[in-house]
Amino acid sequence: MQLDDRVKIGTPEGIELELQLAGLGSRFIAGAVDTLIQFGAIAVLALLTVPGSHGANLNTVAFVLGTFALVFGYPIAFEVLNRGRTPGKMLCHLRVVRDTGAPIDLPASAIRNLVRLLDGPLLSWLPTIVFIVATPKNQRPGDLAAGTLVIRETPVETRSDAGRGAGGQLPVWDVTAITPAELAAVRRFLERRDSLDRRARAELAHRLASGLAGKAPGAAQRGDPERFLETLVELKARRG
Repeated sequence: MQLDDRVKIGTPEGIELELQLAGLGSRFIAGAVDTLIQFGAIAVLALLTVPGSHGANLNTVAFVLGTFALVFGYPIAFEVLNRGRTPGKMLCHLRVVRDTGAPIDLPASAIRNLVRLLDGPLLSWLPTIVFIVATPKNQRPGDLAAGTLVIRETPVETRSDAGRGAGGQLPVWDVTAITPAELAAVRRFLERRDSLDRRARAELAHRLASGLAGKAPGAAQRGDPERFLETLVELKARRG
């Protein structure tokens, strides 16, 4: 059985995306990194809130609340504010998205991480392991409840001078509105373009570039659409 599968998702732009799903191994590594960070932060918190002769009860309350925030709030804060990526997921090139390919939002992140408290440490992660291996989209119980996927981001090699101005500088575009699903469509095209018929390649590049230019303030899609797409990917990679 393959632990890294692919799923196809249709976008409103009429483009069919093929996303690579994260498997058990990469998710385990990402989770272990995040757990080590959380334990380290809890250890520091424990040192800062050691009960003394004065304010012992207050220190205890601060430790309990701080520990809860680190266990439950840590993944939610990173997933929502860092576009679906905790430090562990960034290290493993993983990202959490909605099952439609859209970015994860606060309610979905809260649900998947609340369920994690139940299907994770309390049950020795057994439900998590079983569900990731057994479900068609590698979803643990929290993903099923929240309608989320964990995908693998594959770096795309781009031309070094693509879209650069004088001195080799990248242009100043606001690419924050480009969603992970749209970025995945661009990445997929750039990976497969050499195997496409010349006419189909040009038409698809034009459709992608035309559809995304309006979502990147400061961008002017002129000239080679492929260079525009390459620049878009590089800017997203640099700015997150």
